[in-house]
Amino acid sequence: MSFKFERPNRTSDSIALNIAEGSILQSNADFRKFLGYAIRSLAEVVKCLYKAKYRHYNLMTYSSSASLFNLPASIQI
Repeated sequence: MSFKFERPNRTSDSIALNIAEGSILQSNADFRKFLGYAIRSLAEVVKCLYKAKYRHYNLMTYSSSASLFNLPASIQI
């Protein structure tokens, strides 16, 4: 895997892993904490996509990455 794609891939894995880890905890407060980690990881992935766009990697359109960033707003906890 190319170095330039390593960070977004690790961070996108972190989103799913934080949600999974939070979902097995006993309290809602812990689950919310891990959802917060996942949302921050999502923001990091979106920033990586913006940087890729400005570096002309042409991975995804602006509207696609913007819709990814709006996804956490639809999560109800």
